[in-house]
Amino acid sequence: MAIIETEAALHEAHRDNHTHRDVNGGWLRPAVFGAMDGLVSNLALMTGVAGGSVSQHTVVLTGLAGLAAGAFSMAAGEYTSVASQRELVEAELDVERRELRKHPKDEEAELAALYRARGVEPRLADEVARQLSKDPEQALEIHAREELGIDPGDLPSPTVAAVSSFGSFALGALIPVLPYLLGASSLWPAVLLALLGLFLCGAVVAKVTARTWWYSGLRQLLLGGAAAGVTYALGSLFGTAVG
Repeated sequence: MAIIETEAALHEAHRDNHTHRDVNGGWLRPAVFGAMDGLVSNLALMTGVAGGSVSQHTVVLTGLAGLAAGAFSMAAGEYTSVASQRELVEAELDVERRELRKHPKDEEAELAALYRARGVEPRLADEVARQLSKDPEQALEIHAREELGIDPGDLPSPTVAAVSSFGSFALGALIPVLPYLLGASSLWPAVLLALLGLFLCGAVVAKVTARTWWYSGLRQLLLGGAAAGVTYALGSLFGTAVG
């Protein structure tokens, strides 16, 4: 009895320790990268305009316009992209569904061949394919996973993708505008807050990568800071030239 309990405890410990990162990133990856995109693009836009020695009102207006334009653009692009991908997947599922209805034996043989190619003993592969093919919906799900690499019951939603992209981009783009809305009269508070936001976004990204939080944070801070610096220099150059 003690041996059985010990083995059970070891099995439970192994199961608890044998975990993996979410390699797809789940909701965290698109949300963080959407916010980061909004932060970097709007910070660069605002510093570029500020470099041209324009008024504070113009910088704020530019930031708000960049927030709105970027958020709507991201939402529209994400909706179209995900909707197109979903429509393509559904079209392929319809093809597979028709084949299962018209040629069930051929599809069963195809599934058995897939299992044999993966090393399953031929007779066992045939039996597994026969049993799994009894239910048309189950057969469709298995063929979709094996041949297309998709789960028919877990297709992405275009609406969810668009709303999440809009929200995360708008949140990131709001950060460099926020100091102005709270009464700041110069660009530096906006830049400092935006750089802090970049560092925090980079640190959060480390949750879905193998990098340390400080490395990921510093990398994003430097990249975003470089983008802001370049656009500020270009704004100063063009502002002088136009002026």
